[in-house]
Amino acid sequence: MGTVSELCASSFQAFLHPAVKDPPPPVPDDLTPEEQHELENIRRRKQELLEDIQVWCVCVWRRTGVCVEEDRKNMQRNKQVAMGRKKFNMDPKKGIKFLIENDLLKHTSSDIAQFLYKGEGLNKTAIGDYLGERDEFNLQVLHDFVELHEFTDLNLVQALRQFLWSFRLPGEAQKIDRMMEAFAQRYCQCNPGVFQSTDTCYILSFAIIMLNTSLHNPNVKDKPAVERFISMNRGINDGGDLPEDLLRNLYDSIKNEPFKIPEDDGNDLTHTFFNPDREGWLLKLGGRVKTWKRRWFILTDNCLYYFEYTTDKEPRGIIPLENLSIREVEDKKPNCFELFIPENKDQVIKACKTEADGRVVEGNHTFYRISAPTTEEKDEWMNSIKAAISRDPFYEMLATRKKKVSSMKRH
Repeated sequence: MGTVSELCASSFQAFLHPAVKDPPPPVPDDLTPEEQHELENIRRRKQELLEDIQVWCVCVWRRTGVCVEEDRKNMQRNKQVAMGRKKFNMDPKKGIKFLIENDLLKHTSSDIAQFLYKGEGLNKTAIGDYLGERDEFNLQVLHDFVELHEFTDLNLVQALRQFLWSFRLPGEAQKIDRMMEAFAQRYCQCNPGVFQSTDTCYILSFAIIMLNTSLHNPNVKDKPAVERFISMNRGINDGGDLPEDLLRNLYDSIKNEPFKIPEDDGNDLTHTFFNPDREGWLLKLGGRVKTWKRRWFILTDNCLYYFEYTTDKEPRGIIPLENLSIREVEDKKPNCFELFIPENKDQVIKACKTEADGRVVEGNHTFYRISAPTTEEKDEWMNSIKAAISRDPFYEMLATRKKKVSSMKRH
């Protein structure tokens, strides 16, 4: 026997090209008129059923063919969409271009905004980078993206939580400025009368983000009280003060629950550099080649990051401060200090750097020697780094055990 589709195809062909019908058999003479009439009705009904079956087979045959074709097209489309997402995560503009060229996305700001807002399979850092671009089309996408957020009847912290969860803030100040400006406009549009102007909303939004860092970053020792938060925001409402109850509620909301940063693939350092503990130009002595090079240093999250230029998106090197010590040293260069591993001068510090060809390799420093422009800056950097250095208790336990073993050997 053939498959259902083969049988249906056969029936379809028979339906399109019916064979010459044999004449119906004669009605037997020995039947009563009533029985003859009943037999004719049965034969007629049989013929109607056969025709119905043929029509059903035609429908199934057509539907089966269409479904198979649609499934094939959908599979192909899904593969291309997945490829477009990967391209977007590596290079947002190229990813969008690929999706548009393959008719997977319309070249309209609203369609692209919807795609980014849904965010399925998209890296939230890449979303932030794309939304932060300053050309006219990207600005319109940003506007449409923000319009998709509904902030009505939310307080400012609740709205910021929703907004900052949909992407990762980029590291460039100008991009952050554009995005927060768009947020402030949308919040005021959804909640008219809460603030005198979008500037008030903009300033307070940054104050809240800074408060979140101050309250929840372990490196910040001086935690601001609610009274200081209120004092810091006096006069920002077009010269007037915001209600104390409003500011207290915002403060309590952040104190009780910090902002959640959306997880990504670990390649993004945006949130790290947004509120650094300290940043500035310093001179760094090379590892293999002992030459001094000017680098832009950022201290945050128990790490020192250094960049060749302030506009670089990724650091040239990362120095985790865990288990390191810092001391002032004399050198030909003035105002020097160095990072080192205590009691183990020859051990290479666990750090990484980016080579000129883009490869990330382990550092080869047994110490990092750094020169500050002035004595005051040297002292400030040393104090900030001391406060940021963390101690791993397991490291301390291991060091204690090593000391004990060493002492037993001597005795």
